Amino acid sequence: MEIANIPFWDFFGVWVAALLTLFIFSFLYKDNPFYKFAEHLFVGISAGYFVGYYYYNVLLPNFWEPFYYQGRYEYLIAVILGITILFRLSRKQAWVSRFGFAFVIGCGAGINFIAYLQSNALAQIYGTITPLVSLVSGEGGILVDWKNTVFNLVAIIGVCSALTYFYFSKPHKGFLGGVARLGIWFLMISFGASFGYTVMARISLLIGRMHFLIFDWIETTINVINGNIAIGSTF
Repeated sequence: MEIANIPFWDFFGVWVAALLTLFIFSFLYKDNPFYKFAEHLFVGISAGYFVGYYYYNVLLPNFWEPFYYQGRYEYLIAVILGITILFRLSRKQAWVSRFGFAFVIGCGAGINFIAYLQSNALAQIYGTITPLVSLVSGEGGILVDWKNTVFNLVAIIGVCSALTYFYFSKPHKGFLGGVARLGIWFLMISFGASFGYTVMARISLLIGRMHFLIFDWIETTINVINGNIAIGSTF
């Protein structure tokens, strides 16, 4: 039977990844030096990676190449504004960073205003402007699609009741109070669904890590010990 071969550095990398994963999981017990080591290592590697990423993918193509090869000297304004942000590291000269931050926030707000208006505001409005009764064509002529009709009715009631909850010009009493309380239920269902989706995403990450620990680390290590997998020197 032919024995599988795994490069040494691949096997070493699996062990390093497994130990760092266990160091992070150790925080479930309490804060400890192993967790702090893994956390600091992750932050440091991420910072170094993004410094290189922004240098080669942002600074060079967006500033240096247009400035040096095309003579776009107006790009120096952006560099100067970017340098002013670094003054935030100084306690006495921190006020200089306000110019850079003000420019970034102002431009970001102006550029993203239309995008957020279309995606978050107008899209939500369009989603609620639907026929109350949904009709479909069938063999007997025009029929009522009861499923979509109920969905449309629930959407209209949910939007109106949720907006009523944020109407503070009058006390929430009587009929207005009942509608506002119904809006709270819709809001809680929405928040619960969002929280559930977040939990599912985190659980999927946990399953991925557990799959790595069981199959890529423990199973591979057992096979190496039993001689089913040989550690080679190839990369």
